[in-house]
Amino acid sequence: LMCRGLASSAGRPREDSWLKSLFVRKVDPRKDAHSNLLAKRETSSLYKLQIHNVKPECLEAYNKLCQEVLPKIHEEKHYPCALVGTWNTWYGEQDQAVHLWRYEGGYPALNEVMNKLRQNKEFTEFRKERGNMLLSRKNQLLLEFSFWNEPVPREGPNIYELRSYQLRPGTMIEWGNYWARAIRFRQDSNEAVGGFFSQIGQLYMVHHLWAYKDLQTREDIRNAAWNKPGWDELVYYTVPLIQEMESRIMIPLKISPLQ
Repeated sequence: LMCRGLASSAGRPREDSWLKSLFVRKVDPRKDAHSNLLAKRETSSLYKLQIHNVKPECLEAYNKLCQEVLPKIHEEKHYPCALVGTWNTWYGEQDQAVHLWRYEGGYPALNEVMNKLRQNKEFTEFRKERGNMLLSRKNQLLLEFSFWNEPVPREGPNIYELRSYQLRPGTMIEWGNYWARAIRFRQDSNEAVGGFFSQIGQLYMVHHLWAYKDLQTREDIRNAAWNKPGWDELVYYTVPLIQEMESRIMIPLKISPLQ
């Protein structure tokens, strides 16, 4: 019994220490939503990211259809939205289309566009025809980080990389704090296009959009960042915040404002 008591008392400090380690990290109480803390205050733009997995035999017809219909929505003054970019995935998941839209005026603008499109017979037929070409589709509503560049049209030719990060829940503020400093390491070659975080759809998702002349230029620019003092430290602290990550290399369609 004495031996058992000694073993028990000897093990208790280790057990207490282990329990305390679960609560070592001090939680910083938030008095505002992370969307208000991280998003651009000077604009009220809302973004929609659409990802369509197209039947392989239909990709050419799908692109042709989109190039006929999407510019009409983009150019129509009565629709408070703009096509930021439209691409096919080159490396990553194949036979995939990616569209990025901006709604200037937030959720009211989104609702206005959706209501008008429901009454647009050409768009209704477009959606029906498009639906026959798809294997699956998903979308997310996004806000843009305040410290990232505004995604504006650019001349090409360029390839684009969409890097998507699934963060651990509760870490968006940390990510934003680190990347507010990290972005300055990645702007020398004008490769930073836009940075966004999800509001509806798959949550705690971050998307970084980059432009490069080609794959070798991408490699050179990314390698050069490691020669800048401080970049390695920021990578070290942001990696533990990530659950999953994905990279898509994309080619813009002819109608894309981002070329």
